[in-house]
This record gives sequence, structure tokens and C-alpha cells, in this order.
Amino acid sequence: MENLNDLAAFAAVARERSFTRAAAKLGVSPSALSQTIRNLEERLGLRLLTRTTRSVASTEAGERLLRTVAPRFEEIEAELAALSELRDKPAGTVRITAGEHAAISVLQPALRRFLPDYPDIQVEIIIDYGLTDIVAEGYDAGVRMGEQVAKDMIAVRIGPDMRMAVVASPDYFERYPAPQIPQDLTAHKCINVRLPTYGGLFPWDLEKDRREVKVRGEGQLVFNSLSMRLSSALDGLGVAYMPEDHAMPYIADGTLIRVLEDWCPSFPGYHLYYPSRRQRSPALALFADILRYRGD
Repeated sequence: MENLNDLAAFAAVARERSFTRAAAKLGVSPSALSQTIRNLEERLGLRLLTRTTRSVASTEAGERLLRTVAPRFEEIEAELAALSELRDKPAGTVRITAGEHAAISVLQPALRRFLPDYPDIQVEIIIDYGLTDIVAEGYDAGVRMGEQVAKDMIAVRIGPDMRMAVVASPDYFERYPAPQIPQDLTAHKCINVRLPTYGGLFPWDLEKDRREVKVRGEGQLVFNSLSMRLSSALDGLGVAYMPEDHAMPYIADGTLIRVLEDWCPSFPGYHLYYPSRRQRSPALALFADILRYRGD
């Protein structure tokens, strides 16, 4: 047990790069913490930390030890946190990163079902189109398309298969003939989207009879917002490519016209994902169960 306590102390100092900050987190004095690390180094016969008057850094041996023990301590801490499942009402904060459409179409409806029954749980949702490193950024989970989830993550399907829709306003199609094939889009004002995942403009992935076409149309407008693409299409400023469910109410009432529908196949929908080596918190486990797609 002495070794475990000393290893936990070492991990705290190595992560904080400061005896003062680590001591404050552990609730001990800096001098006592420094002595603990010296005792550990003496038992191992290795220098783990390099100390100067201004900073603390891990040696090569220290870095190796940190990579080995830190994940284990995280697992232990997560398991201890999971004991709060024994409480009648789990508490805590769930931080999730997701794209705008996933947040609106999947997470928001789930919040209406989830939050009233668990007043001690807070949910923080950050809209981010990049493939965020959820561990490095301190998120509990992320939401992405099925094919975008890394293989080392646990993924929970939270939505049905999806389709995209190519749409424009009736006014726009009075001025420009509706495209019959994807190549016709090169003659249209395409409302584009730029996402950090792709670097450049997001390509419009169209497919029919196993023939795939990536369209990169030209236009005057580029957004990273779904709502701006929709409003611009409604204003007759161009042709937009967006999730089908977001466009359907406007297609139904005639304020948008859909084209190239037979070129828009379905694809795997949204998944909630989180690190496989971490135990889910009770709050995240509850929310994931609410989100889980059951095919109805």
C-alpha cells in the first residue's frame, strides 16, 4: 500500500509539474510530498523527476512510469466514482462534444426526457465539428457518425440511418434549371460548408447504383452552421446539401424543393462514444441508456 500511495503522489506531481499544485490537490504539504517522492526514488534506485527552482519535469524513467501507472489510477478513480450508482439520484456533470445537427436532432429531445427526473445531473454540450480528442479535452463522451468513431472507443448507437438532401427554394429553381445528375451542380450556386475535419470545403457525397460521385460545387456562400445553410436556401441564395430530417418540414410545405433524391442513399447514423478503458460515470450511463437507439 505504501508503494501505491507513493505512486499516486508521483503521478500527481508529474501531471501538475509542480510540487505546490500537486500538494494542494492531495491535501499534504509540499515538503511532505517532496520527501515521499525521494523515498520512492530511493526504493526504485532511479531518478523520476528533475527539479529546478522554477519547474519540475519527468525524467525518461519518470515518463515511462507515468504512462504505465496513470491510466490505472484513472480506472481506479472512475470505479470509485461509479459507486455513486448506489445513490437514489446520481449526480454530477456530463460533458459531451457533438456537431450541431446531432445536438439538435438527437441530444436535445433526449434532454427533455432525461433532465426532469435527475435534478442533480448537469449536462454540458459543446458544438464542435472537429474530431475532438475527448480524453485530452476533458469530455466524458462525444457524438459522431458511426464510421467516424475510433476503433478503441466504445460506441452506442443513438440514432437511425441517415440520408442527405439536396434542396433549393422554388424561386431559385425558377432562375436556374433543376439538376438532373450530380455533374449539373457545377452550374449552380452551391451553399458550401467548411469543417475542420476535412480542412477544405466539405464534399457532397452522392451515390447511385454503387457509383459514387463527390461534388465540390462553387458558390458565394460558405458556412460551418446548419441553420445558416438552411436559411440561405430558403432565401433563394443557392442549392444546399443537408440532413434530410432537417429539410423535410420545408420540403413538405413547398418552401424547399428536393432534387437528386435517388443520388442520396442512407448511411450509418449517430453514435455516442467514450474511452473503452474508462468506467462510465453513473450520470453518463443513465444518459447513454436514454439515448440508445432501439429501432422504434
